[in-house]
Amino acid sequence: MKITNLKLYNFRNYEFLNIDFSNKQNIIIGPNGSGKTNIVEAIYVLAMTKSYRGTLDKVLIRNNESIMSIEGVIKDKVTHKYKINISENGKIVKINNNKISKLSDYISKINVVMFTPEDVNIIKDSPKSRRKMLNIEISQLNTEYLHLLNEYNQVLKQRNAFLKLMYVNNLASPDYLWILTDKLINLGLKISNIRRDYINDINKYYDDINYKITRKKGLKVLYVSSFKNKTQEELKEKYKASLEKDLAIGKTSFGVHHDDLLFSLEGKSLKDYGSEGEQKNAIVCFKLAEIEIFIKDKGIYPILILDDLFSELDAKKINNILKKVNKNLQIFITTTDLKNINTKILTNCSVYELKNKKVVKRVYE
Repeated sequence: MKITNLKLYNFRNYEFLNIDFSNKQNIIIGPNGSGKTNIVEAIYVLAMTKSYRGTLDKVLIRNNESIMSIEGVIKDKVTHKYKINISENGKIVKINNNKISKLSDYISKINVVMFTPEDVNIIKDSPKSRRKMLNIEISQLNTEYLHLLNEYNQVLKQRNAFLKLMYVNNLASPDYLWILTDKLINLGLKISNIRRDYINDINKYYDDINYKITRKKGLKVLYVSSFKNKTQEELKEKYKASLEKDLAIGKTSFGVHHDDLLFSLEGKSLKDYGSEGEQKNAIVCFKLAEIEIFIKDKGIYPILILDDLFSELDAKKINNILKKVNKNLQIFITTTDLKNINTKILTNCSVYELKNKKVVKRVYE
């Protein structure tokens, strides 16, 4: 999978930008604030329909404008043109000029694995950050998963609303609550099983990748869920046991919306005992394991984006990583200085230098 052309209209700091990309390695260079990250962010938005930065959609629209659009030509077994428009009226996505009514039917068409400076904090952050990463990656591989997740969140919202109603109105019948609970259990079991299988697949490659980079063994990620190895009956009892608490706080305190990931090295929690370097490396290896799942399990070569990686890892380690990445991948690297990149890796790269909001392309041979 390759993106061969990208057009931006009123996206971030770009009024208009039209770039043709190499099928191999693309390096975007420029000082901080020049707009290099905005280019790779646009590729991500085109794939996932929203920014990895977690910002509101309206922030993506250039100042004093009312609408923005991103167009991309994606070459895989066949070539398709993708487009996303964002305005104050909402979001529209198209494939080959045909409007797609549901975003969940659009997501997963373009596969992207992205590493950003913010990712290095995932191990230290809250479980919500780790669930978000998990949900994003699985959604690209499993279209059913996104539908299940959306339905689960809708039922969860309904159950929370009914808990508040029961708390203020003692006459409210609990029958509807248990109907919602049964739905939550059924959906949660399906989501939990998919997450469990995905983490098992990650671990097939995870430690081997780590060994190739660090020459150390013992890296593992564990899926932590209250739904694991539980029957429907056992889960129903858990919800009954937490009912008093749920009524008091007005929300559901038990379920897969509290799932987490535990990263460990040689049996010790990286969150509690790992150095900053070990934590960063664990996330890099996780992303590289995702690529292996795409390639070996799904037969898909995703687009790899490394945004400002040199600000977080030493140049030697990054160049070591780049040497080991599958040569069939299309890669995007943003950096402030080409001196960071090994000259052998620069060979046959397309370099896009940002100067005064203009992009100058040159090819290293």
